[in-house]
Amino acid sequence: MKDKVSASPELAAVFERAFAPLEQSVIDRRIPGGVLGIVDLKYGRITRAVGSAQVVPVDRPMTVDTWFDLASLTKVIFTTTRILKLADEGTIDLDAPLTTLLPDLRQYNAEAWERKITFRQCLGHQTPFPGVEPIYTYGRDPDLLRAFILQREWKAGPPVYSDINFILLGFALERLAKKTIREIDPGPGFAWSADPENSAATEDCAWRQRILSGEVHDENCSALQGSGHAGLFGTVKSVLDYAESLLDGTGASGNAITLMRTPLSNRRTHGWEHPYADWWGGNLCSSGTIGHTGFTGTSLLIDFDRGRAVTLLTNRIHPTRHFDSGILPLRQAVCNLVNQT
Repeated sequence: MKDKVSASPELAAVFERAFAPLEQSVIDRRIPGGVLGIVDLKYGRITRAVGSAQVVPVDRPMTVDTWFDLASLTKVIFTTTRILKLADEGTIDLDAPLTTLLPDLRQYNAEAWERKITFRQCLGHQTPFPGVEPIYTYGRDPDLLRAFILQREWKAGPPVYSDINFILLGFALERLAKKTIREIDPGPGFAWSADPENSAATEDCAWRQRILSGEVHDENCSALQGSGHAGLFGTVKSVLDYAESLLDGTGASGNAITLMRTPLSNRRTHGWEHPYADWWGGNLCSSGTIGHTGFTGTSLLIDFDRGRAVTLLTNRIHPTRHFDSGILPLRQAVCNLVNQT
């Protein structure tokens, strides 16, 4: 596949070595296809696609213009960015409880722990919510499910990465906008769905009984008809545009970018991850790096010290998630080769 490139020879050489593991994963049939993109403030930008956007029931080629279900990249590109903007504007206080915007959260028990959690705790996944909850199994009525999430007595546990944190942050955005998530502009280059014929297919979904393409894979987001934890679609260009806007400071305030880089735990910042042992971003990242992944096979790594970002977009769960795609070592290999001196 022909590159889309406006890069220096130095960046082209970096890209060539980093692209090799992605290409080999396709050859080995670990993943159907993918797109790699790198942007560097000094050396330019380059993207390339390989493999197939869909293999079941028909084969479609992957291109650099293919749209991807970005899954949990929604948490950082959309939800975190907007929550931090609202904090900049003074609309919300990150250390205030969510009840300042969601007064009905566990409204029948004034002492409930859920009523005490803050925006900052949700951004950093520092709450007692469970890691996984099949909310979609309780029905498909989005209004009923929102009420269920707000009124349920959740079982408290140790802080873990939990979609519920960002589902609630999404509810807060909806209350302020007086619109559902899907009625809110997702930002330039992004959308809440995409043309199925120009999208990377995801799973042959047992719940919906069809191959998914151009519609959100995440079951909870689908049942809620939009949420703050998943559902964003974009291309390699839109993801790199977003990353570049953070690197050059045009996409968020200096304070917001500082918070994105400020640790809240040994793995988490405000919304993002930072390097830790055996990180999916490899072990050659600078300390000024943040990143995030998406279940569908997406990832974005932003290195502020180097002025460089890399996004790896794959359809690793097509046609099923129940297969060892090797996505973790692939991400680590690509990121290490990008950061190799």
